[in-house]
Amino acid sequence: MSENRIFNFNAGPAALPLSVLEEVRDSFLDFKGSGMSITEVSHRSKWFDDVINDAVARVKRLLKLDDKFHVLFVQGGASLQFAMIPMNFLTKEGSADYVNTGTWSTKAIKEARIQGKKVYVAASSEDKNFSYIPCNIQFNKDAAYVHITSNNTIKGTQWASFPDTGNVPIVADMSSDIMCRPLDMKKFGLVYAGAQKNIGPAGVCMVIIRDDMLQVVPDNLPSMLKYTTYSDKNSMYNTPPCFSIYTCQLVMKWLEETIGGLDKMEEINRKKAELLYGFIDSGDFYTATAQKDSRSLMNVTFRLPSEDLERKFIEEAAKSGMGGLKGHRSVGGCRASIYNATTLEAIEVLVEFMKTFEQKNG
Repeated sequence: MSENRIFNFNAGPAALPLSVLEEVRDSFLDFKGSGMSITEVSHRSKWFDDVINDAVARVKRLLKLDDKFHVLFVQGGASLQFAMIPMNFLTKEGSADYVNTGTWSTKAIKEARIQGKKVYVAASSEDKNFSYIPCNIQFNKDAAYVHITSNNTIKGTQWASFPDTGNVPIVADMSSDIMCRPLDMKKFGLVYAGAQKNIGPAGVCMVIIRDDMLQVVPDNLPSMLKYTTYSDKNSMYNTPPCFSIYTCQLVMKWLEETIGGLDKMEEINRKKAELLYGFIDSGDFYTATAQKDSRSLMNVTFRLPSEDLERKFIEEAAKSGMGGLKGHRSVGGCRASIYNATTLEAIEVLVEFMKTFEQKNG
């Protein structure tokens, strides 16, 4: 690792694989012999055609998607998806079920209700401060879709397995855990992910959408707010965020060719999480905030005995070359975001620091 680089535990924008950053650096001024940067080439050029088509192909291979699924790249982040989803799939008479597992689910519900859409909260973990994922949920069989947030960055919870919704398609915000493990896409009508947590830099949101969902999109929506606009034009109705898509393509290449696919990625992610949670659980100085059966592989949230110690922990960790360990401003505490690009070495260094800190301050 470069001597100037830290171990990056930021929740997003977050760590990218070092080899991806090196490839970006090496091709930044002259992309593929074009004499231009990737930030300068036309999105109508063969150079960028190759980028976006390869990105789509790699996503499809990694997730084993058939031709029923389309991979789109949309601006506006996951936050725009909160509004686009009900806009595209909920008629005046229709309704959707939402499972509320924290801040991002709450925002998604709010954006649907702003439009006057009928939204039912089928389950919520608010009663225990969003520290768990609800189970045994009764869904409305006539719902247009069931919306879930697969991983909750702020509270550190994640769906270990996805709910049985019968014939109702699941729509999932996977911004913080897309590509962290294999996924059975047969359950899903739409998956969306703001790239800046696990698959790329800020500026683009990946949307994976099934054919039957596209078929119900109404015609009377603004062009940029219709999924069919993106599927019909290969995400290039207007100028897309070329650099962000390029970097996502390189991350998909890294997942395929360096890591060896999502089974291998999950194996690495579980090792990292087990090492960190195992140490936290080994004593009483550090306390994990999420219930054990709902703990995230991506965002490990924990507390120390006092807020003063938490501030000291974060400050001393930064001086020791570990950044981004401060918990979300809404909840405080500490958080280590250990996305795909965060190495096992980073977790080992963090655990050693935590041991030393406890010995000095416990």
